[in-house]
Amino acid sequence: MTTLYERTAAPPVPFAPRRSPAGPLLALLWAGAAAVIALWWSDTGSVVGAAGWLTGAGRIAGLLCGYACAVLVGLMARVPLLERRIGSDRVARWHAMAGRYTVCLLLAHIGLVLAGYAAQDGASLWRETVTVVLDYPEMLKATAGTVILLAVGVTSARAVRRRTGHEFWYYVHLLTYAAVFLAFGHQLALGNDFNGNTAATAAWYALYLGVAALVLWFRVLAPVRLNLRHRLRVESVHQEAPGVWSVVVHGRELDQLGAQAGQFLRWRFLADGLRWTSTPYSLSAPPRPDRMRITVKALGDHSTAVALLRPGTRVWAEGPYGSLTAERRTSSKALLIGAGVGITPLRALFETLPGEVTLLYRARTVQDLALGGELDAVARRRGAKVHYLLNGPDGRRPRITADSLRANVPGLAGHDVYLCGPPGFARELYEELRAAGVPDRRIHHESFEL
Repeated sequence: MTTLYERTAAPPVPFAPRRSPAGPLLALLWAGAAAVIALWWSDTGSVVGAAGWLTGAGRIAGLLCGYACAVLVGLMARVPLLERRIGSDRVARWHAMAGRYTVCLLLAHIGLVLAGYAAQDGASLWRETVTVVLDYPEMLKATAGTVILLAVGVTSARAVRRRTGHEFWYYVHLLTYAAVFLAFGHQLALGNDFNGNTAATAAWYALYLGVAALVLWFRVLAPVRLNLRHRLRVESVHQEAPGVWSVVVHGRELDQLGAQAGQFLRWRFLADGLRWTSTPYSLSAPPRPDRMRITVKALGDHSTAVALLRPGTRVWAEGPYGSLTAERRTSSKALLIGAGVGITPLRALFETLPGEVTLLYRARTVQDLALGGELDAVARRRGAKVHYLLNGPDGRRPRITADSLRANVPGLAGHDVYLCGPPGFARELYEELRAAGVPDRRIHHESFEL
């Protein structure tokens, strides 16, 4: 089927690589943790006896847990600087790591403080726990927040996520905001480091209010503004390959959205069975002033239902997100490697990346080459190369090795490589690219599995 995106070529984007702020941001986050420990140090005199050491360690764990809660929420506020310059998948990994730290610090705080109090009072651990929960101020709310955080941690474990739907995980995750709110009063009411310390209390309020402002602006107000301004609706739906469908979305002033080839948005289609789920799908063609296109493979209930969308269906979108764009480029030559539906962001980049571009597309059969006709048309128009890697007649999958990559792409080590596909495929290709001499800084990849 001939579409708008085959007939019109998007102009190549300018080559202007920018340094990632990942290093300075991580340094800032660790400096914040050091400042929290310094707060405990400055407010603590001598530590005496086992009870003192246990309680002191519990206080440190509690302060760091409170700080980690703010970092945890801030990392997923979808701040454009993080999403576009660092990368959504990298920020998601940081968020997951911060979540593990938070749960561990929370358990350490509870266990150490209760053990210290029990040793000080000469009571059993169980009796001390009941006394603290029922008699101390703000402790009932803090206990509720603790239960919620632990539930979020359990449902985030990979083994559990495989057995639960995305919607269940998503809505449980939203309870993190409630947990942080419930625990905040406990931190100020019982935190010895804040009692009488105006500067520390003001800094803690500034930290939490700042994070709350980021969430309110970028996760609530910015999406509302985007959708009121651009008025997105489904224009058409058509099949690209078995189980693969493209959706063209029409809107107003989309050139003001700031979307780039290689990015994705979170899409919520206001139709039966889809309106309660927001799912990330990459742009499968360069955005136009009045249209955007996504291409979806039927892998679950949501993606399968996308094929049934009717023209005129209202669309609620958030974004654009992602850093798999031309801004990450460091060389005038690029290799794009895609597998399966991972071809979608690479299709858009293939049309717009300046310089010498080569595309390697891994699929099972010719029939599975979604967007293959468009890729051939783009290659002819700009004089680029496309290599299709298909299964053999016996169904055996050919392996992509460092040697085969070097043979097909002369000067591979000097290329930027954009990689998108299933997690296993991406991990395997990353290792082969490194073995082929491609520096880590030139391998660009984003994953949506987190």
